[in-house]
Amino acid sequence: MKVLDYVEEFIIAIAMLAMTVIAFANIIARNFAEFSFSFTEELTINLFVLLTFVGTAMGVRRFAHLGFTLLYDIGGATVKRIMIAISTIAGLVLFGVLFWYGIQTVLFQIDMGQKTPALGMPQWILTMALPFGALLCIIRTVQVGLIEWKLGGADPDPTDLEKAGKGEMQ
Repeated sequence: MKVLDYVEEFIIAIAMLAMTVIAFANIIARNFAEFSFSFTEELTINLFVLLTFVGTAMGVRRFAHLGFTLLYDIGGATVKRIMIAISTIAGLVLFGVLFWYGIQTVLFQIDMGQKTPALGMPQWILTMALPFGALLCIIRTVQVGLIEWKLGGADPDPTDLEKAGKGEMQ
């Protein structure tokens, strides 16, 4: 999974860099040349979608997702395992639906031959960010669910998470 970690980090870095450069160039062009690049909004919005999904997958991987943990914290090991199973299944359903609808949207855009308004490129290329990001989230949800299950509901510390992710836990 280390390769996937690097891929996620690379995509996030490139998307952030591209969004910054595009926005900066557009601001400079507007303020100094009285000219606006119309395609920048289109690119920035689509890069933001990609960034959102890849960032979500990275957040799941790092256990950084928001959660209300009162019931989890006061529950015993059995309650914690039940809640781990429920949250993992709920995440898989959510990201599975997003993946499925993303694929359906991409196929529809291919069939219709949709082009982006400003760039005139096939819309499905940019829409692929949705199923790609949802697939990353599915992979990370399974990974985190398995790690939490291996830990048996115990509160993980960073060394436990690394060991559990590598299969070194007993």
